[in-house]
Amino acid sequence: MTTRFTRIAGAVVALGLTATGLAACGSDSSSGGSSSGAASGSGGGGAQKIALLLPENKTARYEAFDKPMFEAAVKAACADCEVLYSNAEQDAAKQQQQAEAAITQGANVLVLDAVDGKSAATIVNNAKSQGIPVIAYDRFVAGSDYYVSFDNQKVGQLQGQGLVDAMKANGKTSGDIVMINGSPTDANAADFKKGAHSVLDASGYTIKAEYDTPDWSPDKAQAWMEGQVGTVKGNLVGVYAANDGTAGGAIAALKGGGVNPLPPVTGQDAELAAIQRIISGDQALTIYKAIKPQAEDAAKNAIALANKQKPAAAADKEGVPATLLEPVVVTKKNIKDTIIADGFYKASDICTAEYATACTALGIS
Repeated sequence: MTTRFTRIAGAVVALGLTATGLAACGSDSSSGGSSSGAASGSGGGGAQKIALLLPENKTARYEAFDKPMFEAAVKAACADCEVLYSNAEQDAAKQQQQAEAAITQGANVLVLDAVDGKSAATIVNNAKSQGIPVIAYDRFVAGSDYYVSFDNQKVGQLQGQGLVDAMKANGKTSGDIVMINGSPTDANAADFKKGAHSVLDASGYTIKAEYDTPDWSPDKAQAWMEGQVGTVKGNLVGVYAANDGTAGGAIAALKGGGVNPLPPVTGQDAELAAIQRIISGDQALTIYKAIKPQAEDAAKNAIALANKQKPAAAADKEGVPATLLEPVVVTKKNIKDTIIADGFYKASDICTAEYATACTALGIS
């Protein structure tokens, strides 16, 4: 996906958000259920409450981007709507309690980024039994009313192909790679893994070892990689890491084990630390998923569902109406044209004193 596509997608979502916000907050339609406080003519007599249930805070994106962007999108479309926010800190039981608490507080819709996609079905079933719709945000949950995420198998394919390209650029046409996958309880991680295998299995490289990282924990990824260094050190040509946190753990383990030069390492989420590692040469690539359009889409459709309207969907995921956004590979070559051009980070955020020289060499200032 080009930067231009990202901006267009964001603009389209923003336009849709505005239109839906006007319908939800400014009309006097009698679509049933309570309406937002701004729609005084609808007879609802109160603002809609939208529960945002995020899964964890080890991955930087959730607190730094998803939460504030979602809250801003809701406020822009429906000033009187209230967001009930919770973070489960990677605890599925805690997330279920948070969902129940949100329902008790009067939530009209749940926007759920599940810790565990399978156990989250209980949350969905409980909410729907009480007439409360559920949006599966970022991670798919069967039975939900709407799903917004990225094409997750494509994410894995892009990671796998990016790793192959980076290894070949290093002059390596064969050798060992290791795979550090995501959490076994995250349905998205299974899709990333499947997509990556579809490329790597036929690449001519040998997958020497593979690990599913509990809780997406960088520490656990690092500990596992430390245990592999002695075995693969002599012929290691690449590391598939499913996200930037696990990539950081893998890179720390490789450096601690005396691996020099580092092999190409993949990632995902375009975390600031990962962008800086890419600039310095420690990490080969990350996958940039434009969170703003995703958060805005979720907000738009949460407001629609809270007002008993159908979500706007162009795709389908296992019978659930869905919007699947396009991921982008980011390397040294296109940081300026993607991450910075889209305003995800400023050059000043990235190019701190430690990275100033590398930034200058790449024309980033």
